Amino acid sequence: MRFLLVCSGAFFGCSKVEGADVLPKIERLDPRFEALVLPGAKLEKIADGFGWAEGPAWNAATGELFFSDVETNQLHAWSAKNGTRIVLENSGYVGAAPFTGREPGSNGITFDSQGRVVFCQHGERRISRLERDGTRTVLVDRYQGKRLNSPNDLVYSRSGDLYFTDPPFGLPGTFDDPEKELPFSGVYRLRKSGELTLLTRELEGPNGIAFSPDEKTLYVANNSPTCPLWMAYDLRADGTLGLSRVLYDAKSFTANRKGFPDGLKVAKSGHLFAAGPEGIYVLTPTGEHLGTLFFCALTSNCAFGPNGALFITVDSAIYRLAPGG
Repeated sequence: MRFLLVCSGAFFGCSKVEGADVLPKIERLDPRFEALVLPGAKLEKIADGFGWAEGPAWNAATGELFFSDVETNQLHAWSAKNGTRIVLENSGYVGAAPFTGREPGSNGITFDSQGRVVFCQHGERRISRLERDGTRTVLVDRYQGKRLNSPNDLVYSRSGDLYFTDPPFGLPGTFDDPEKELPFSGVYRLRKSGELTLLTRELEGPNGIAFSPDEKTLYVANNSPTCPLWMAYDLRADGTLGLSRVLYDAKSFTANRKGFPDGLKVAKSGHLFAAGPEGIYVLTPTGEHLGTLFFCALTSNCAFGPNGALFITVDSAIYRLAPGG
């Protein structure tokens, strides 16, 4: 399932040099894209050799990019000075018995108000926090007494509430897994008090999740072959969801490219940088597609770093978009 596509530059916007990796390409569709990805910006590979790289998050305190290798069950950190190090073994599954699925490890990563790592654990079907002493604290693992599917991605609101998605992609049998206890995939809010609320169950494969800068909108990617969508939800003053709308329908891309809407981040400008079929799609808050960072490979997520950098998890590798200018 995790492979590098060899595809023609004319069709996919990428090119391949004989004996080399597929070369990524920046596709500029709208003049407004120039303010977000400056002319001269370059995509460079900074790390490789992972099973399935996911969940990137920049740790300003340590100057490192944290990310998951979902297949090898490890949580890593990368810095320009020291390269890659393993932060946590058994990051998603801690059982003694062999895990029978493809993705036992951690997935989405974020940091709480104290700078502690908070991460989704596929194999354990929960969200945990890594304490300063290396121990783990389980934040949530059940809804109404039933085990969660496999929490995928997460984001804190400024109030300290944790919003997360829970599709079954980490279960060995995904939607048909016999151990699946909930009959739906949910988007949830975990309040600071510990109260867990189901916000919506309308999406088949809720995945990436992020707020608009003013926290009046919650964006959620639907990783689904039948309804590959980026959704936008109005956020009420009490933190629950109001009206929903399709921000962008990715069917025109999924017809000819591998992958579906996945992880996403929102820039300070309000623009979405959303992982989707073989790239990162740059969308306005009203759903206009301004441009794409094409990789011709399955693209899972991205994260903003210092000095305008964007880090992107692409199949087995990590890329960085240098600002240019």
